[in-house]
Amino acid sequence: MSALRVETAAGGAPRRIGAILLRHVYLLRSSWIRVFDLMYWPLLQMIVWGFMTVFLANHSSWVVRAGGVLIGAVLLWDVLVRGQFGMTWSLLEEMWSRNFANLFVTPLRPGEFALALMGLSMLRTIVSIGPAALLAIPMFAYSIFEIGLPLVAFYALLTMLGWAAGLVLCAMLIRFGLSAESFAWASIFVLAPISGVYYPVDTLPVWLRPVAWSLPSTYVFEGMRAIAIDHVVRTDLMVRSLALNCVYLAAAFAVFLYAFRRARERGRLLQTGE
Repeated sequence: MSALRVETAAGGAPRRIGAILLRHVYLLRSSWIRVFDLMYWPLLQMIVWGFMTVFLANHSSWVVRAGGVLIGAVLLWDVLVRGQFGMTWSLLEEMWSRNFANLFVTPLRPGEFALALMGLSMLRTIVSIGPAALLAIPMFAYSIFEIGLPLVAFYALLTMLGWAAGLVLCAMLIRFGLSAESFAWASIFVLAPISGVYYPVDTLPVWLRPVAWSLPSTYVFEGMRAIAIDHVVRTDLMVRSLALNCVYLAAAFAVFLYAFRRARERGRLLQTGE
């Protein structure tokens, strides 16, 4: 009998994860405002940096040689940002509607909820970045898809880091409630200056470079510039980024589960909307 319960619980996990995904798909499908909000900032950033690239191309031989490296950097940076936002936003919508505790009246488990948040992060990222990437083609004659297969690796690596950051921030929201909401919006931008998004890591002070190289995102942006400027695919950078991502993601998952357990023990699951 116990074996049957274990088998049923395991078999029901994909359905429970799918139910969370479906709930938020229905929310997006029924609200064009939500969809527009997802696309707005990536589109705006791409347009601003696209015109900046056009301006710099007339005044700098480096920008001419690098092509649309700045536009590509903006689009990839938004993959990381939207990867994290996709998780925290989905959790916040449950908290704002005071539905978070109701989810765990069902057989839904914390780990399954975390996996559902990851799936929602990928969905929201595609909806956010896709239109900006496509619009850059007719507006600025730049297609990030010309990177080829390495683009898939860049997307996956940045999404993984977004998940790690998102899990830690979701853990804070579960543990401390909406009083930690501001961290969900601002924390990820701390990585921008030290990830070498718009400039090589060599631009940073010597003492800050080891910090930059401890971030998986740094290897992605250095790899993107290697392709755009030197036309070289740096698989070594991808491997290092993947290794760091695995460590950070495992640690973040542990933090999420620990925060959930502590919140449940202290009765915080019923107070997350306060």
